[in-house]
Amino acid sequence: MLSRPVEDLLRELAPQVLGALVRRFGDFAAAEDAVQEALLDAATQWPADGVPDNPRGWLIRVAHRRMTDHLRSEIARRRREDTEGVRIPRDQFLAPPADTPGPPAADDTLLLLFLCCHPALTPAAQVPLTLRAVGGLTTAEVARAFLVPEATMTKRITRAKQRIRASGVGFRTPPADELPARLDAVSQVLYLIFNEGYTSTEGTALHRVELTAEAIRLARAVHRLLPENHEVAGLLALMLLTDARRPARLGPDGALVPMAEQDRSRWDRAAIAEGTRLVAESLARTPRFGPYLVQAAIAAVHDEAGSDEETDWPQILGLYRLLRAIHDNPVTALGQAVAASKVHGPAAGLAILDEVAEDARLAGNHRLDAVRAHLLERSGDLAGAEEHYRAAARRTLSEPERRYLTERAELVALRRIIP
Repeated sequence: MLSRPVEDLLRELAPQVLGALVRRFGDFAAAEDAVQEALLDAATQWPADGVPDNPRGWLIRVAHRRMTDHLRSEIARRRREDTEGVRIPRDQFLAPPADTPGPPAADDTLLLLFLCCHPALTPAAQVPLTLRAVGGLTTAEVARAFLVPEATMTKRITRAKQRIRASGVGFRTPPADELPARLDAVSQVLYLIFNEGYTSTEGTALHRVELTAEAIRLARAVHRLLPENHEVAGLLALMLLTDARRPARLGPDGALVPMAEQDRSRWDRAAIAEGTRLVAESLARTPRFGPYLVQAAIAAVHDEAGSDEETDWPQILGLYRLLRAIHDNPVTALGQAVAASKVHGPAAGLAILDEVAEDARLAGNHRLDAVRAHLLERSGDLAGAEEHYRAAARRTLSEPERRYLTERAELVALRRIIP
């Protein structure tokens, strides 16, 4: 059985190895198969033999051999005498060709990110494929992020792979005039990878630090490519400002601590300073606000407050109204409901929840029940709060969230017995 450090290392290296192979061979689907075989070999050998000194190089060599075997099989089947893969000298396995264009530091993961977000694919295919290839999320995790059945997402990802193979798209950094066509999908992918790392949708861990760290690293890389793009700056700021709170999100016993109750002295002040600077600079330079920049502004208001009571809730409510005007979705409405309850009372927040309760995208989502339970508890409807806390606990697949919601339900039940 793999240890957690080895499992995390393989997850971190998988997109780098895939990027190196696709850049070399140009066949996304075959490269993905070869990388999976290399990962399986590593999972079998490393626990017994130890992690090699150069684990990335080890994986690339093994995956390269699998690709070469695949190409030779194709050569035999098609009666060809040569292919690009067979011509590659073995002493070049660990380094890209000298003339390979690339972003700063020849980041194969960033190249892979832009490849998966190629405009030849529809947005419905770009983002799920990239979450699988770059983010390392399972198909089930991607499906939950998009609020669709796993079978539906499996079909989307399969079709995307087939489309890439049929398109003959090369693995290269897109020229500047192609970046805008890919940027929305790239940003959405990074946002979803970060969210899955910050609050895992399933399992016993609340955080998957390797995902948040990778999302922030890639967001920095995209920001270097497009330093004047305010939405990219906003996305990076949002990640930094949100991740800054992570050290205070779990108590000593591993229990989830809501933001209102967190010890803010544990927040990462360096990340907050960087994030607020990015927000301030971007807001000062652009009259048009995109959704990531507005969300980053909301996060900055939270992070600059000394306590929940000192938070500028009217400003946050105004920002949520702006956010829904430019990018309306039911999850945004949940945040607006909380802010409205802080400014105008729980009834105002509950009214917003009623507006979005029938939205099909929230069907079965535990967050709607969790927010409703919180607002009902504040309004004094303890029976309703207990009901919805328990409903939210049943629906979440995250063990820390289930534990927190169950405990809230028990506390509310106790208050009903002992006022």
